[in-house]
Amino acid sequence: MSFLFGGKKKTPDELMREYKRSIDKSVREIERERTKLQTQEKKVIADIKKAAKDGQMGPVKIMAKDLVRTRGQITKFYAMKCQMQAVGLRLQTIKSTQAMTDAMKGAARAMKSMNTSVDARSMAKILAEFEKESALMDDKQEMMDDAIDDAFEQEDEESAVNDVVGQVLAEIGIDLSGEMLGAPGGQPQAAAAAPAEAEGELSLEERLKNLKG
Repeated sequence: MSFLFGGKKKTPDELMREYKRSIDKSVREIERERTKLQTQEKKVIADIKKAAKDGQMGPVKIMAKDLVRTRGQITKFYAMKCQMQAVGLRLQTIKSTQAMTDAMKGAARAMKSMNTSVDARSMAKILAEFEKESALMDDKQEMMDDAIDDAFEQEDEESAVNDVVGQVLAEIGIDLSGEMLGAPGGQPQAAAAAPAEAEGELSLEERLKNLKG
């Protein structure tokens, strides 16, 4: 009737709280009346015992009938209380279901918004470009590692060869430096070896520059 007088229409949550308060109030009233009946039951039992001791069987039967009716009312109040509590529990279940439904609606709207904002083609293109650049970087790194390994292997091999030659010549009593200096054309050979080493270093530097480029 509130809308007839210009009142504000209550929301479902407000109505649910109002119904819950009404049910709780009814349960308290039922419990209060049941307590009164139980007190009356105890009084009737005491009166029946007293009348029975005095031999007043007529009043005993009348009070016994009253006792039976009182106990019946107490049983009905128990049943009413259980029913009201069941209604309150059902309202609470409905409220919880409504809250869950609202939460699911909000989650669905958020998921829809995210799906709309995400461009699948653009994301696939970005991932493909990333994979391409990553593979290219791995290839360059592998080439640089191979070049460096080759350079160190050459230096190690040359050093090992020189060690073996020096050891062999030492065993036969020949001085390698003296032979190289005393041999005809020895100095030009040493001079020719220097450009060869420089050329090898330049070649390694050029390979590294090409890899970085």
